[in-house]
Amino acid sequence: MSDHEHESFIKTPKQLINLVILAFVVPIFLIILLATFSANSTKDANHSAAYTPEAIAERLAPVAKVEVKGAGGAASLKTGETVYKEACAACHAVGAAGAPKVGDAAAWGGRIKQGLEKLLASALNGKGAMPAQKGAFEDAEIARAVVYMANQSGGNLKEPAAPSAAPVAAVDGKKVYEANCAACHTAGAAGAPKFGDKAAWAARVKEGHDALTAQAIKGIRGMPPRGGSNASDEEMKAAVGYMLSAVK
Repeated sequence: MSDHEHESFIKTPKQLINLVILAFVVPIFLIILLATFSANSTKDANHSAAYTPEAIAERLAPVAKVEVKGAGGAASLKTGETVYKEACAACHAVGAAGAPKVGDAAAWGGRIKQGLEKLLASALNGKGAMPAQKGAFEDAEIARAVVYMANQSGGNLKEPAAPSAAPVAAVDGKKVYEANCAACHTAGAAGAPKFGDKAAWAARVKEGHDALTAQAIKGIRGMPPRGGSNASDEEMKAAVGYMLSAVK
């Protein structure tokens, strides 16, 4: 047999080193390539899921469906007993530092006759050895604590109603439109229906506010998602509403 049949294609140490390097580099490269492809596929899937009609509809659900627990709301206020235990019991439980002891009808009698308004003022602003409590709790919480102590001491004061939560400010559709939509819709650029043009908006009006908002969020034809802005779903809905109001 010929010696050439057993001759290796690796003739020098340099060729051997190159072969070893390739044996490590090629698999690593393939792994990175597969990982990148997988990550991009997941990202695209998540991006698409965020713009499904169901996802958009969920984000556009009326604000009235959201449970709001802001400061001053009844659900966020502590009870009178809780405030008493946290801030008042140290003195009022034992009658220390001249504080009327809770449960001592005689000590509380004259004070209860003054009414809740005066008792609350003393608690908020401080009196005698008692420091001002205003700021330590909500005023309504301190009032509840005063009522709790008075009623535990022979009184029959009515606990004041919790203050109403501040209404959520409505989104100004005009401001959102001027900041994010006017560049195209004022002049009808890039195929955008011109603001106030009833003929251009006629077919769109029939689609309805929610459907048009979904299109504005997702993007349609020449318009990028959200008109290329960072406006929220609620802001986009308000801007669409403002444009619709001009053609109805």
